Amino acid sequence: MRPRSLDEVVGQQHLLGPGSPLRTLAAGGDGAGGAVSVILWGPPGTGKTTLAQAIAHSSGRRFVELSAITAGIKDVRTVMERALDDRDLYDIATVLFLDEIHRFTKAQQDALLPGVENGWVTLVAATTENPSFSVISPLLSRSLLLTLEPLQDGDLRTLLARAVEDPRGLGGAVAVEDEALDALVQLASGDARRALTGLEAAASSAIALGAAEEEGGAAPAVTPDIVSAAVDRALLRYDRNGDQHYDVISAFIKSMRGSDPDAAIHYLARMIEAGEDPRFIARRLMVHAAEDVGMADPHALSVAVAAAEATQLIGLPEARIPLAEATIYIATAPKSNAVISAIDAAIADVKAGRFGQVPLHLRDAHYPGAKRMGHGKGYRYPHSDPRGVSPQQYLPDELRDRVYYQPTAHGNEREVSERLEKIRRITRGG
Repeated sequence: MRPRSLDEVVGQQHLLGPGSPLRTLAAGGDGAGGAVSVILWGPPGTGKTTLAQAIAHSSGRRFVELSAITAGIKDVRTVMERALDDRDLYDIATVLFLDEIHRFTKAQQDALLPGVENGWVTLVAATTENPSFSVISPLLSRSLLLTLEPLQDGDLRTLLARAVEDPRGLGGAVAVEDEALDALVQLASGDARRALTGLEAAASSAIALGAAEEEGGAAPAVTPDIVSAAVDRALLRYDRNGDQHYDVISAFIKSMRGSDPDAAIHYLARMIEAGEDPRFIARRLMVHAAEDVGMADPHALSVAVAAAEATQLIGLPEARIPLAEATIYIATAPKSNAVISAIDAAIADVKAGRFGQVPLHLRDAHYPGAKRMGHGKGYRYPHSDPRGVSPQQYLPDELRDRVYYQPTAHGNEREVSERLEKIRRITRGG
């Protein structure tokens, strides 16, 4: 069912308008500045290879396909030499489609530069990883980055309906019920390849059942139950080393910070189902408990640490329970970032050279000669004061009035704020 031209491509219409770079490539035109190399970035099953091959069928150029999984520098140089000869001797332009370009090393990507820069080839590269991190800057700056999106439900329905009827697909061998079509769309999660694979599996089951039941000439029906048996779970858009890893963990943390336990649990489930390391999740829970809950509910960190320990001891699938408990606890806890704000402000002062000398009365007076230098002289022991706090300066002179920790009025920090105000009035004489 691979489209033979750009007009047959389903989805990605934001890249296929009149005059777009892909249309120009497919038409075989070079435009005023020559053919533009492009990098197609998007999740699996969104049409990167499809677009490249549709361009190949339409452009009239010589089309060469390499996969970064199997190709090396020698293969790239061979293509470049042949492309240069074809251009100079026969006036034939070459389009090089490089799949999985993010798997190429820096040296391998460097080998592409002369051909791209001098116009020996027009590069069409595909990647599932963010090119900003996986493609070298010189190559990225010489190419147009086009972002592909997961297919919409309507696009997938069109694709599946076409595959049912088209002779290149099932050729009407089965009839797909509307609810079964909806199930296939939902299970595909925006992936055309997944949708077609699910349809093929469900159709095979339906044909086998139809033959067993000897229903005569009627086309076997693909029902929701058959789809459920053939494709038992949705494809999860998640790559532990790619963008989805960072996007989902970011959404997980922001949902807890935003006090939405339902969203937080949803993203936790996505990570667990995608095979994320539960220890990574537990570490993020501990950090979040300290960073975004902090002193508003100091017990949140204890809950997160306990969940991390339980995860280490029992592992998945049982570890999902303490991880979920910690997630819900943190999401519903009062929030304060006063702790991280305090330490970051203090570190900023230290890095900027604002630290000064430790006051003499706070210095260690236990080693020989320390008292002669005035170390410890004038120190007031707080336990000797009936209030439990003594009026004295603790910060260096240069920072004596600096305030780092500023508690909020949320949760436990409301009480801390009231107590700290009284303490500072005594210690600083305010």
